Amino acid sequence: MAAYNGAALIEETLATLTAQSFGDFEVIVVDDRSTDTTRDVVAAWADPRVRLVALEQNGGPVRARNRAFAEARGRYIAALDHDDLCRPERFAQQVAYLDANPEVVLLGTAAEILENGVVTPSGYAPVTTPHLVGWLSLIENPLVWSSVMIRADAARRLEPFTRPEILYAEDFDLYHRIQPLGRIARLDTPLLVYRSHPGGISKRFVDTMEANTLRVLAGAYAPLFGETAHETAALVATHLMAKRPVPDRAALAALGQALSALQVWYLAAHDCDAQDVRLIKWETARRWAQVGRTGLRSGTIRVADVIAVRPEHLGLGYAGVEALMWSGLVGGARRLGVSREGAQTLAAKIIRPGPSRAKT
Repeated sequence: MAAYNGAALIEETLATLTAQSFGDFEVIVVDDRSTDTTRDVVAAWADPRVRLVALEQNGGPVRARNRAFAEARGRYIAALDHDDLCRPERFAQQVAYLDANPEVVLLGTAAEILENGVVTPSGYAPVTTPHLVGWLSLIENPLVWSSVMIRADAARRLEPFTRPEILYAEDFDLYHRIQPLGRIARLDTPLLVYRSHPGGISKRFVDTMEANTLRVLAGAYAPLFGETAHETAALVATHLMAKRPVPDRAALAALGQALSALQVWYLAAHDCDAQDVRLIKWETARRWAQVGRTGLRSGTIRVADVIAVRPEHLGLGYAGVEALMWSGLVGGARRLGVSREGAQTLAAKIIRPGPSRAKT
């Protein structure tokens, strides 16, 4: 655990570790020269399994995490940020899975989101297989870092453990770097609660995170796309991962072609069974649907564009025509200058008109 100015939250995080049903672990907290009382809180924690390493200079979260990794003595390495919370069975279930599946080198779990005191499910795929997680790593970050557990012997083959030059996308980078050593997978039970708050890194350093995510994707795409890898990665990073609307039909078509080529490439390189293929195609279609809806609602593309450029294996990516029409109507109203709320209300009235009244 890398910690920096986490005094207000780290006690609750540590309490969820003390409450683990699996008790054979050590907690290494590397304080990155906090300016609050984080060091004092950790040093005073009563559980002897918690060990504080206090850095003399602030070096950022990646270097602090690498120091924690260097200090670790366990056969499995569990990641956890100082503000996230573990369910009591997290360690027990991950250790049991890794013990039973030696081909898996990195295992995440499903997660829930804690924001403004309310816990909700995350938007990640509800059902996964290792091949689906591997595929999703080509088009998004498929795992919550704080949910991850890694085989120490595999992790020690990475040099460094996480790369400081890929700041704020170092977890995504690690998932790509470790896959040549074995599979990555996810338990579909939510065993982590991810705390979303304004002080979180993902909220404060968006530009750096997106730039380094693009760098990771471009490197992964280079064997397939060559000189156009960076351009293709930019489409995926911007419109799939960051969920910004495509600017026009040409961009939508290029993204669809990229997804098709990536999917064919992945399936040809991996021994996927029928369930893997179904999940990969379904989850890809879900994401394609979101791209279409976002563009339609923003007014940058029209329904005819979505129909004209759809890749055959993705179809429309919609559960029904009604959703396509609704998004197109919202976008049309937005192009006429109607507010977002007004456009949605208008579309709802057209798609789902109220009951007619008989004349009296």
